[in-house]
Amino acid sequence: MWRRWLGIKRSGILGMNGRNRHYIGRYNDRTLYPLVDNKLKTKELADSYGIPTPALLHTVSRQHEVNDWHHHVPAGQGFVIKPVKGSGGKGIVVIDHHDQQQFVKTSGTVLSLADLQRHISNTLSGLHSLGGTPDSAIIEQRVTAAEAVQAFAYEGLPDIRVIVCCGFPVMAMTRLPTHESDGKANLHQGAIGVGLDMASGRAISAVQHGALVDRHPDTALPLAQLSVPGWSDLLTFAATCFDMTGLGYLGVDLVIDEHRGPLLLELNARPGLAIQVANQTGLLPRLKAAEQRRREALRWSPRQRVELAQQLFAHSNNPSKPDDSSSSSLS
Repeated sequence: MWRRWLGIKRSGILGMNGRNRHYIGRYNDRTLYPLVDNKLKTKELADSYGIPTPALLHTVSRQHEVNDWHHHVPAGQGFVIKPVKGSGGKGIVVIDHHDQQQFVKTSGTVLSLADLQRHISNTLSGLHSLGGTPDSAIIEQRVTAAEAVQAFAYEGLPDIRVIVCCGFPVMAMTRLPTHESDGKANLHQGAIGVGLDMASGRAISAVQHGALVDRHPDTALPLAQLSVPGWSDLLTFAATCFDMTGLGYLGVDLVIDEHRGPLLLELNARPGLAIQVANQTGLLPRLKAAEQRRREALRWSPRQRVELAQQLFAHSNNPSKPDDSSSSSLS
């Protein structure tokens, strides 16, 4: 036990208790949580800061609206249904195309109109919301990811998670959907996490269910070839979310749309810790480096903070490996 604790400490791994006490508890004022726990409020806030998000097609807030929501989606085109207060990908349904009666998911599974009406009704009842409270459902235009990243995913939309501390982006990964994850980018559902070099956006290492992988299980493409385009601009979007929310420790989920460029998908005031496994690097040294510069962060622009972060957290500066035995405490 003592040896394992020393291994975790030496590797710089941030555990759940340390995250909750020293970062979420210290830097995230609970009164600010609604800004990120409510996807509609996040969208409104992002609009005021000029940060684009996926186009909102419709909102369903009352049970009597459940029967006619489908009249608000574009004919034939894909869309996404999300609970406004959902988390961890729960309750999200991605439709690839439809004819108003049959709705085809990216996996090829066909849902009926009644299936989706039932799903939205359950969402309004709070089945997928934080704390099980009554909720609303939003329907967004389906994003088409840039080919450079989409080529590595399967049956779904790959996203990019950036951890931001005191305004500095400190660690990032892209999450690639698989057939097993039903086209969703959630690691606990079987998606692949690919750690990204903060300096360049190139892949460092990849994991599925906590184990290292070299190739995507469905596309067979070598994951080491993945490189995110427009990397510095994407990090600047993430750093701007610190100014936008006032939260000092947050996860920023982004996607690169083929036509619109970087879009903000959602924010998380309690981001998970598996990003350390994807990067094969502990968060603690980077978080402490960001904390030491938190006064400068209040004066610097997001672009200035990104430039420093790319220098400090380049993979070539810290190629260390975490203790594998600690990965079970990071989900």
